[in-house]
Amino acid sequence: MPAIAASELADLVRETRQRLALSQVKFAAKLGVSFQSVNRWENGRTKPLPIALKQIEQLLHQMGETGKDLLAKYFSE
Repeated sequence: MPAIAASELADLVRETRQRLALSQVKFAAKLGVSFQSVNRWENGRTKPLPIALKQIEQLLHQMGETGKDLLAKYFSE
């Protein structure tokens, strides 16, 4: 998995969540993390753990065409 800057991670989390049409609370529940974690990620205060990034990558795969550009942008090596 390529190294992603904190600001890019914030964009990745926000864009993924918005494309799934989920609130931060519902997105957090889907990933099994707290709402505060998602909020901190989107504000660039903290970065998701590798396991959470893997879950986000899997969600993008499940989205098919809708998530293809984000996969290419953030997860292609």
